[in-house]
Amino acid sequence: MTYSSTAAFASIAVAELDLDGPDGPVLSLGPAPGGPPLGAGDIFSLVRLRGRPAATVLGRAGAGEDPADVLMAAYRARKGRSDQRDLGRYEPAAVEGEPHAPPRTTVVIGTRERAGQLARALDSLLTQDHPDFRVVVVDNAPVTSATRDLVASRYAGRVDYVHEPRPGLALAHNRGLAAADGAVVAFTDDDVIADPHWLTALSTPFAADPGLGCVTGLILPARLTTPAQILLESHGGFAKGFEPRLYDPARPPAGEPLFPFTAGSFGSGANMAFRADALRAVGGFDPATGTGTPARGGDDLYAFVRILSAGHRLRYTPGALVWHHHRETWRDLENQAYGYGAGLTAYLTAILVRRPALLPALLAKLPRGLAHARAITAHRPEGDARPGPGGHGAQHYPWPRGLSRLERRGMLYGPLGYAKARRRISGDGGQA
Repeated sequence: MTYSSTAAFASIAVAELDLDGPDGPVLSLGPAPGGPPLGAGDIFSLVRLRGRPAATVLGRAGAGEDPADVLMAAYRARKGRSDQRDLGRYEPAAVEGEPHAPPRTTVVIGTRERAGQLARALDSLLTQDHPDFRVVVVDNAPVTSATRDLVASRYAGRVDYVHEPRPGLALAHNRGLAAADGAVVAFTDDDVIADPHWLTALSTPFAADPGLGCVTGLILPARLTTPAQILLESHGGFAKGFEPRLYDPARPPAGEPLFPFTAGSFGSGANMAFRADALRAVGGFDPATGTGTPARGGDDLYAFVRILSAGHRLRYTPGALVWHHHRETWRDLENQAYGYGAGLTAYLTAILVRRPALLPALLAKLPRGLAHARAITAHRPEGDARPGPGGHGAQHYPWPRGLSRLERRGMLYGPLGYAKARRRISGDGGQA
C-alpha cells in the first residue's frame, strides 16, 4: 500500500516550549537529533508548565517569524477554548504524590539486535533524577553478541545484562521481572528517549497509594520526519492526553462501560510500571503474547487487565514522559496496523484462557465491545481527518482505509496467533 498524498507531508520540527524560563518562555529542540531545525516551517511542540508536560501545540513559522512567538500564540489560542481536556491541569498532590519519596525501582528494557537504538535509550535512563533505581537489559533471542558487547563495554557497572533465549517480548519482560529487586518494576522500549523526570513521576504514585498496581505515562513523538511518522501522530499516536486519570475496579468509570476490557485506553508498553509483588501475583505477562510471537502484540494490554481484575488500581500520569521513535516507513506502519489488531484480540483470548471467570462479564459487554473494536480500527473515513500532529495543526491527513482493513484482518487473526504461540512455547518445554 502506498499513500496518495505523500507529497503533502513535510518534515516537522519537534520542540519543547518551557513557559517558566528565567526571562520568559524558552523554546528548544526536542531530545532526538536528526529532525529539522527550528525556523520557518511546521513545529510540533510540547509545552511545559512548572516543568511538567501541559499540552502540545503545532504552529507554522513563516520566514522572519520567531518560532517561540508562533507557538505561544497557538498555545494561548488553545488555552482560550472552552474544551480544556488536554491542557494538563497541574495537580501535584493528587497525581504525583510529591510528599512521598519514590520507591526503589527496577527499569527493564527488552531488546533484540538494535544496539544503536538501545544505547540512545540507556543514555537517557542513566540521567534520571530518581534517587534509587537499577536498569536491566533483557537480550531477547539474540543472533549476535552486539547487545551483550554494548552493555559490557559502554555500560559496565551501570546496567545489568540478562539473556532470554526464547523469542517474545512478554518472555523478555518476565525475565526482567524475575531479575527485578525493586518494589516497583518499570518497563520501556529501546526506541524511546526518557525525560529526566520520567522514572520519578512514574514510580512515586505507588508510594502515595498502597492499592495502586500499575502506572502508565505520556508518549510523544521523538521525530516527525517521514510521512508514516506524521500520519501516525496526526491520528493520535500513542499519547493519552494531559489529564491524569485513575482507574479503580471498585468504581468503574462511567464513561467506559466496557471497562476493564478497553485496555488500550490505559496506556502502552513503552511507558508502564507495576508494583512488583502485584505483577508477580497475577503471573506476570502471558508468554504467548507480545512482539516476537505469532500473537504479534497484546502483552501490555493483558497485564493491565490482569492487574485491574485482581482489584488493583491503575493510574495514568502525564508527568511521566518518554519520547518515542515512531516507525519510519509505510511498510513499518502496515505491519504495526496489522500487529495492533492481532494483539488486541490475542490479549482478549489470553484473558479468557487464563481467567475464564471473566467470560460472563465480557459476554455481557460484547455487543458494545464489537462496536468499540470497529471504532478504534476504523479511525476516520478517508477525507474526514483530524488536522496535524495531535489534532492541532493546519493540514489534513486522511487515514488510509487500507490500514483500517489491515487492523481488522489482524483482529481476525489474533486468536489463531495466540494459539500458535502457546503451542510453540509448550513445544519448547515452557509453560504457556
